[in-house]
Amino acid sequence: MTAPASDSPRHQRPRPVPTRFTEPFWEGTRRGELRIQVCDDCGHWRWTPQLACPGCLSESYTWTPASGRGQLYSYTEIHRPVDPARFSSSYVLAVVRLEEGPFMLTNLVECEPDELRVDLPVEVRFERIDDELVVYPFAPRR
Repeated sequence: MTAPASDSPRHQRPRPVPTRFTEPFWEGTRRGELRIQVCDDCGHWRWTPQLACPGCLSESYTWTPASGRGQLYSYTEIHRPVDPARFSSSYVLAVVRLEEGPFMLTNLVECEPDELRVDLPVEVRFERIDDELVVYPFAPRR
């Protein structure tokens, strides 16, 4: 992956701020892995990161690489971004259900509008913004 110029308008968008709690996820994206918390006690896969398992309330978990595959659960096409200087003119905001079960909010890329449909098989792509930030859009599985 080649890092785009950091001063390009598209990459001046708001940035996630990794914390000690979420850094394992972001470290995974930098390595090309989609890491999700898995409860050490009941095996529940969970996203977003949480201190306690919603299934058994255990606070013991392991960051585990997920398959990066799933299905498009829901989506919306954004045609008029709130801040056109920071976002492309149109994009797809999507909810993906991972094969492991959790739902992730993300962007859908490499997809024409007429291809969009619920249950579309998708997989993660990693987009390097700079040395510290790699984001995780999804695209249709080809």
